Amino acid sequence: MPHALFGTRIIAAPMAGGTSTPAFVTAVHAAGGLGFLAAGYKTVDAMTAEIRNTRGSGARFGMNVFVPDRPRLKPTDGLRAELEAYRSELRVDAARYGVQLPPLRFDDDDHWQAKIDALLEDPLELVSFTFGLPGAEVIRALRRAGSAVLATITTEAEALQAAERGADALVVQHASAGGHSAAFLPGCVQPATTAELVARVRSAVGLPLIAAGGVMDRSGLDAVLAAGADAAQLGTAFLRTDESGARQLHKDALASPHFTRTRLTAAFTGRQARALVNEFVRDHPHAPEAYPAIHHLTAPLRAAAAAAGDPERLNLWAGTGWRQARTGSVAEVVADVTAGLPAGD
Repeated sequence: MPHALFGTRIIAAPMAGGTSTPAFVTAVHAAGGLGFLAAGYKTVDAMTAEIRNTRGSGARFGMNVFVPDRPRLKPTDGLRAELEAYRSELRVDAARYGVQLPPLRFDDDDHWQAKIDALLEDPLELVSFTFGLPGAEVIRALRRAGSAVLATITTEAEALQAAERGADALVVQHASAGGHSAAFLPGCVQPATTAELVARVRSAVGLPLIAAGGVMDRSGLDAVLAAGADAAQLGTAFLRTDESGARQLHKDALASPHFTRTRLTAAFTGRQARALVNEFVRDHPHAPEAYPAIHHLTAPLRAAAAAAGDPERLNLWAGTGWRQARTGSVAEVVADVTAGLPAGD
């Protein structure tokens, strides 16, 4: 049986940047899954508006929040020099579209405290975090308000730290997942598969686990459940669906034979993220790891590429199983992945 905290084996990943819309999350709920809105990149007003919208549909859902990396907001002189060099490198890309690169920005914590305050004032059932762990006092406050807290981790060491801080459940993210890595502790190496990572984390902590990374079909779901996961989180599998808010350019690229592999890259945002390998990824293999400064630096380039219909300079997030991403409805994807599961499971 699915864990009571989730009520389902299928979780839709919170895909920031416009993919996880209220309509998408509502469709996931209607299909028997559990969706998460994404607070990342949004103002507090935009976040709360999406909460109201989704609540109005009657859907069960959660909210995902980016944890700011405080040291990156106060970069060393050496990192500033690396960023200025990368900014110079990007001038060739900017000239392609006739856009101006913005000055480097180090003041963006994604409205962290205001978002936490809003979630405490008007609590949700589920709040998840990525890019790090909130402080124990934040976790305690959210739990007192009635929210269950989910932490996204990538290693046993991160899992143990999240458990010590009071997280109710863990999203166990493997490097095969599309989009940004949630890793926040250095020096840890993952095993080859998501199932192996889940097994390691299951041996380290007793919390409910959601497996994330490369789950595209029933066999992938079976593998992570057998390893000890209570549910699987799917992102790439939903990208091409009718209800997904992803750009059509992104959806089309996932089906294009032109793109033949994925890679982790910091070129677009300054944080490692798995994407289809396009010209921008190939041209900038040594981008500094400095999120969100690089996110802001490349924003006009990405916007111009999208406007021009140019997939070669767009962040085409994709997990390693991207070739299996299908068109159709969210309900059809959920039905495919769960086909044959015993009743009630």
